[in-house]
Amino acid sequence: MHSESMNCNGHEKTLSSGIIGIEVYFPQTVVSLKELEKFDGVSQGKYTIGLGQDNMSFCGDREDVISIAMTVLDSLVSKYGISYGDIGRLEVGTETIIDKSKSVKTALMQLFESCGNTEVEGLDTTNACYGGTQALFNTLYWLESPYWNGKYGVVVMADIAVYAPGPARPTGGCGAVALLLGKGKEVKLIPEVQLRATHMENTYDFFKPNLSSEYPTVDGAKTISCYLRALDTCYSRFIHRAEGLTKQDNFSLQDIDYIVFHAPFHKMVQKSFARLLFNDFKRDPENTFFKDVQQFGNISMEASYSDKDLEKAFVTLSKALYEEKCAPGTFLAKNIGNSYTASLYGNLACLINEKGNDLMNKRIVLFSYGSGLASSMFSLKVIQSVQPIAQKLDMRTRLSSRIWMNPEDFTKTLQLREQRYGQMDYSPSNSIDSLLPGTFYLEQVNSIGCRKYNRK
Repeated sequence: MHSESMNCNGHEKTLSSGIIGIEVYFPQTVVSLKELEKFDGVSQGKYTIGLGQDNMSFCGDREDVISIAMTVLDSLVSKYGISYGDIGRLEVGTETIIDKSKSVKTALMQLFESCGNTEVEGLDTTNACYGGTQALFNTLYWLESPYWNGKYGVVVMADIAVYAPGPARPTGGCGAVALLLGKGKEVKLIPEVQLRATHMENTYDFFKPNLSSEYPTVDGAKTISCYLRALDTCYSRFIHRAEGLTKQDNFSLQDIDYIVFHAPFHKMVQKSFARLLFNDFKRDPENTFFKDVQQFGNISMEASYSDKDLEKAFVTLSKALYEEKCAPGTFLAKNIGNSYTASLYGNLACLINEKGNDLMNKRIVLFSYGSGLASSMFSLKVIQSVQPIAQKLDMRTRLSSRIWMNPEDFTKTLQLREQRYGQMDYSPSNSIDSLLPGTFYLEQVNSIGCRKYNRK
C-alpha cells in the first residue's frame, strides 16, 4: 500500500503514510445567493453568475472556530471507530483567530480528557487559507520521522469567512474538515513525494490588520492576480518535476486525472483551470489542441493576467476538460461558500463523494493558496478504494437537509457577530434548535474571556 518515486539523487523514496479518512462539517443555516442578490439590490446574476456561487453557509453566536473544529474532530473519531487515545498528533490550520495566545488545538484537548491522553503533539498553523496545507505537510513529516510513536495523526482545518457589507460579503462561508492520517494498510491516498511545488512571497492582497474586527482588508483585483501568479509558478515547477518522474516530454493538464483548487468562489476555480491550459499552450503552442487560440501566442505572462479576451477563450477551450477533471470536486464550495483553510480539502472530499471507486489508481492534483502569500501544488495517488470515505461523507443528503434562512436573518446574524467579536461576560443569544445532535456549541464567555462549550 505505498507509492515509490525517485528522490533528487536518483534513489528510490518510499512513502507509506497518507490519508485514511476525511470528515466535513458545515453549519445547518444557509442563505440563497439568488435571494441575497434581490435583498442587496444588485443586478440579477451578480453573485450566482458573476461569482458562480449558489448558496452560502453561515453561523450565529452559538458557533465559533473552536466549536466547529470540535464538531468535525469528534465526528471523525466516531465515524472511523477510533479512540482519542489513538491520536499522537493533532494540528489545526485556521485563520479565524479568537485569542492572540491560546491555540484552537489546546481548546480541542478537552475532547481528550476522558481517555487521559495528554501526549498529543501539534499546534495551530496560520497564514490565510494555506494553514491547513502546512499542517498536513507537518503531520506527514511526523509520520515519516523517527519521532512517530505508532499513533494516528489528525489535521483539522476550520474557518468562518465573513466580510463587511459590500461586494466581498457574498464570498463568505463556513466549514471545517478533519483528515485522519496514518501508515500501512489503512491508507487510501498517499502523496507522490516528487510531485510537489511551492511558491511564497510578501504581498498585501488580503490581510487582517484590524485586531478589533473579524473583517479582513481585501484588494480584490490584487488577490486574484496573486493567486494566478502563484498558480503559474507552482504549475511550472510541478510540470518540470512530473516530466522528470514520468520521463515524459510535454507533461500537461491532459495527463492529470483530477484537480482540485482552493475555492474563494466558483468562477475563480474555472479561471484557474483555464489558466493551466494557457500555461500548456505557452509550452507547446504547436499542439493542434490549441489551433483556435493562436492569436494569444505572443502575449506575455504579465499582460495575460488582465486580458479578458484571453481568459474567455481559454475558459471556453477548457470546458470539456474542466467537466471531466475538475467539476466533480466543486459542488460543496458552490453550496457553502469559502471556508478558507477547509476549502481545498472540502473540495477533495467532494471529489471523493462524487467519484468513489472511479478514483482507484488515479492521480489527484491539489492547489493550495493563502494570501500574503503562500501556495503549493501537490499530488495524491489513490491506492485503494475510497468508497468507504464517500459513504461516511454522504454530502448531498447533508446539504439538502439544511435550514434555509432569509437574507434579513442572515444580515442580522452577521450584525450580532460584529457585536460579539471580542466581547466578554456573555451567554450567546441564538437558539440551539437548528443544531444537529452531536454538534458542539458555545455556552458562555466569562468576564476574563474563558470560553465554555457544550454538546447537543
